Amino acid sequence: MASFKQAYRHKQRIAKSLLRRSGIHGVGVGYKDPAKPIKGAAVIVYADKASATASTKRIKMRYAKQNRGHLISTRSIHAYNKANSGSKTNIPIRIVRASKFRTNNNQSTDNFKFRRRIRPVIAGYSVGTGDGSGTAGLIVSDKSNPRSRYILSNNHVLVDNNSVRVSETIQPGGADEGITKRDRVGFLNRFVKLSKKRNNFIDAATSKPLRRSLLNPRYAVFGVVPGFVRTYKVGDQFKKVGRTTGVVTGTVESIHTDIKVDYGDYGDLGTINFKNQSVIRGKRPVSLGGDSGSVWLTRRGNLAAAVNFAGADGGLLSISYPVDWFMKVFESRVARPSKKRICRPNRGKTNCFMYIRPLSPKVLKHNQLCACRPGRKPCKSK
Repeated sequence: MASFKQAYRHKQRIAKSLLRRSGIHGVGVGYKDPAKPIKGAAVIVYADKASATASTKRIKMRYAKQNRGHLISTRSIHAYNKANSGSKTNIPIRIVRASKFRTNNNQSTDNFKFRRRIRPVIAGYSVGTGDGSGTAGLIVSDKSNPRSRYILSNNHVLVDNNSVRVSETIQPGGADEGITKRDRVGFLNRFVKLSKKRNNFIDAATSKPLRRSLLNPRYAVFGVVPGFVRTYKVGDQFKKVGRTTGVVTGTVESIHTDIKVDYGDYGDLGTINFKNQSVIRGKRPVSLGGDSGSVWLTRRGNLAAAVNFAGADGGLLSISYPVDWFMKVFESRVARPSKKRICRPNRGKTNCFMYIRPLSPKVLKHNQLCACRPGRKPCKSK
C-alpha cells in the first residue's frame, strides 16, 4: 500500500513527462479507491475518454498516428508508471476520465437568482467587466487595514486580458446585462499576471469598490464567513455558491495536481500550466461558465477553503487552489462584518502529504502582484 508521501514524490517524477502527451490533462494525488481509503494513495491521471479507454487495435493505431508514437492508452500509462517507479513500493495509478480543463465565464443559465443586481454586493453573485461575468468569491480586506474591503475573484473575471489596463468592475457582469454606467461598483485593484512560460499557481485578482458601503462581507445563502483554513485534505467535503450553478457541494478528489488549462484567446494565453492544484468533484455540475471566482467553504463552520477557476466534464470537476495561497500573496484576510470576530486560520499540517501544502518562499516571490493604479510601475511577466 502506497502512502501519500510516496504518491506525491512519484507524481513529481512523472507528471512533467505525462503532461506532454496529448489527451492527458492533469496528474495529481488522491485515493487509490475513494470508496475504500484504507487501500492507500495513488497517482491520479486525468485523461480524455479515448485516452483512458483506448484498447482496440483500431483506436490504438489512430492515436499512435495523431500523437506521433506517444500512445495514450490505459496500458501505456501503466507501463510508463512501472518503468519510472523510483521506489520499491509499487505506486498505483488511477485513471480518471475527464475532458480538457477550461476556464469558466459567460455561460447562459436559467438560474437567475445569483445573476441579478444586488446592493451592497455580497459573495456568490455575478460580477465582472462589460465583456463577461464570473462570481464574486469573497469580500476580503488588507491585513494592515482591517476596515478596507475588496472583491476577490479571478484574473480572467476582473482583468482586461491579463494586462494592467484600467478595468471597471460591474455587478452584475456584462453577460448578465450589467451596464458600466449603471452597475459599476469599482475598479480592478491588484492581480497576479498569468504566464505562458512558467508554472502558474493562482488565477486571482481583487477589485476596489467606489465606496466601502458597496460591499458587505457576507456570503450568499450561508451568511458570515468567519475566516479561512490554511489546509485541507483529500476527501474533505465543501460547499459554495456560484453565479451559474448556484448552491452546490463537492468532495476533494485530488491534490498536488499539475494541470493544463485552456484560456482560449484570453490574453493570448492559449493552454497554460498550473502546479499543485486541487480537483473537487460534485455529483452534479459545480463549475460551469460564470462560476469562475467562486469560493469553496467548509461544510461545517463556513470557513473559506479554495478558489474555483476552471472546470471539466460538464462542470462535474472544479479546478481550484487553496484560498490560503491567495491570502499569502495578497497579504489579505477575510473581511470582518461589524461587531463580528474573525477566526484565526489553523496552522495546517504542512508535513502530511495527504493535505495541501503552503506556497514556498520561492513561489511567493515569483507570484508578483500587478497594481492597476495611476502612477504605479507595471509588473513584468516572468
